[in-house]
Amino acid sequence: MKRIFFLCLGLLFLGQFKTQAQVDGNAFLDYQLTFPRVNQAYYKLYPLVNEELRKSGFKGPLEDMYIRSFKLENEFEIWVKDRGVDTYALFRRYNVCTSSGVLGPKRQEGDLQVPEGLYFITYFNPSSTYYLSLLVSYPNYSDRIKGHKETPGGEIYVHGGCATVGCLPMRDDFIKEIYVMCLMARTNGQTNIPIHIFPARFTTESLDYLYKNFEDEEKHRFWANLKSGYDYFERTHKILPVMYNQDGKYVF
Repeated sequence: MKRIFFLCLGLLFLGQFKTQAQVDGNAFLDYQLTFPRVNQAYYKLYPLVNEELRKSGFKGPLEDMYIRSFKLENEFEIWVKDRGVDTYALFRRYNVCTSSGVLGPKRQEGDLQVPEGLYFITYFNPSSTYYLSLLVSYPNYSDRIKGHKETPGGEIYVHGGCATVGCLPMRDDFIKEIYVMCLMARTNGQTNIPIHIFPARFTTESLDYLYKNFEDEEKHRFWANLKSGYDYFERTHKILPVMYNQDGKYVF
């Protein structure tokens, strides 16, 4: 029986990333609002987002959100869960404005690949070169096992600017709204915002495309592993804790 490893986010990120997770929500918000881009986006979009949430039947406050993205479709979704509710509901869908690399996981620094796997938002950058940005927790345990041992790469962000060498780039108006929603959830206590990145929606058509166009057994096994988590969410609209075995395989 292979040993199962549980992800402990606090042990993986040091320095400023750990500090951000530990700061009280209101203090964190106050600090973020000292930056002009965040301040302008927050005070413009906060009431609009709240109104849209209320119209969708959400009682609020926004304190539990889940992000997933699909590389083939260039789509990026935000799901929200109301207090006392067990399941997530889709709230927003955006287009990722460009991409780099090919379908398949990121395995090494400089390969231009957008990661695929189960991650968290770990850092809010209020003065990014790409307007605003949110750091994705690549490489995770699976990536460290399966990727290049010395240079797996890193610094993967959801950001504005519509240019990329392995990140998830958005139009500036989209990253403003995404950043504000993540800030709302973080302020209300969600220190670990999950973001799951898939090669595609695992439909019959996309699976046929993936397996016909990528004759790579390692990718096939990896995608089959990710599909288990995708299928669970599609059935239940719930997410499971991130767990791995000693080979870096996700365990659902």
